[in-house]
Amino acid sequence: MTRVVIAGGGLAAARTCELLRRKGFDGEIVLLAAERRAPYDRPPLTKAALRDEFDPTLRTDYEALSVDLRLGAAARSLHPAERVVGTDSGDVGYDALVIATGASPVRLPGDGPQLVVRTADDAALLRERLRAGARVVLVGASWISAEVATAALARGCSVTCVEAAPVPLGALGEQVGQRMRPWWAEVDLRLGTGVDAVTSGGVALTGGGHLDADVVVTGVGVRPDTAWLAGSGVELDRGVLVDEHLRTGVPGVYAVGDVAARWSPRSGARLRVEHWDEARTAPETVVAQILGTGIPEHDPVPYFWSDQFGRKLQYVGHHSAADTLVLRGADSERWGAAWLSPQGRLTAHLGVNRPKQLVPARNAIGAGATPDPESLRDPENPF
Repeated sequence: MTRVVIAGGGLAAARTCELLRRKGFDGEIVLLAAERRAPYDRPPLTKAALRDEFDPTLRTDYEALSVDLRLGAAARSLHPAERVVGTDSGDVGYDALVIATGASPVRLPGDGPQLVVRTADDAALLRERLRAGARVVLVGASWISAEVATAALARGCSVTCVEAAPVPLGALGEQVGQRMRPWWAEVDLRLGTGVDAVTSGGVALTGGGHLDADVVVTGVGVRPDTAWLAGSGVELDRGVLVDEHLRTGVPGVYAVGDVAARWSPRSGARLRVEHWDEARTAPETVVAQILGTGIPEHDPVPYFWSDQFGRKLQYVGHHSAADTLVLRGADSERWGAAWLSPQGRLTAHLGVNRPKQLVPARNAIGAGATPDPESLRDPENPF
């Protein structure tokens, strides 16, 4: 093994560089970053970076690691037969390739200006626009929109949020969403309302009507950056398909982070985990295989967090529509929610201002615990 190429410029890419050197790899490492800045953390972009100027750049020292860091050099094509990645500045050969190109925000139709929050430049532009008195319209009552709303309100903006679902954060289900509804009290939250297009002065609503806005922020999800892999033989389906070892079907090609749709033996499903913890841990599995030290399985219990409206939310696991919801506690400020599979196994847990429940919940999910549903309603009872 003489050259490892990493396509992508986020946390997963940086971690792969660090681990390769830490584990003794002495060959070439080439990192192809689409942005013209070194890899950085993304969670602060909708939190600290919207409040103040904040540098999310990771502390990885690429020079000390002897990494050939190529900024503004996005991967454009892949040719596995030749083991070559195509870029705007020429082809780059590889012995092993790590795909870490992440995902891009979904944008709405229309020719009006709309902001998203995915890059450091996105966050800086939005922070500059969040001025006192600005009329901000958020499309989608999502995790990101809740965090943007929190920052916008703190800066004295008036905030309207348009959401097609009947509750905010609809992925958590209607009962959980209803519990969160009061948090949006300072937001003009318009549920069951869709947006047809972004206009020059706001958004055109489905079925008629228009919302005027100085700032429109779209937070309706992301799509994995896989267009450059078309025709390569790498199998794609809402991400790069990989097994539980993060291997694609093409020899020597792996995928990590937001772009990877990995098989989870625990869940019996394919997961695309778009969270910081996934990008941090997945490179361990890939590096072991590149170095020939093993073929470990990557199937951790997913975890992410959100700070919104003065509350800390921590979610672990992965639940499906078939799972049963158990609400934990009646305290409006400190409560939780658990999901049980049809077989009674704990599959996911949400804690609201209950940080001490994170580790026990994650351990219980990992162990395949089957807690008593009635006992579970009391948030003080163990899993």
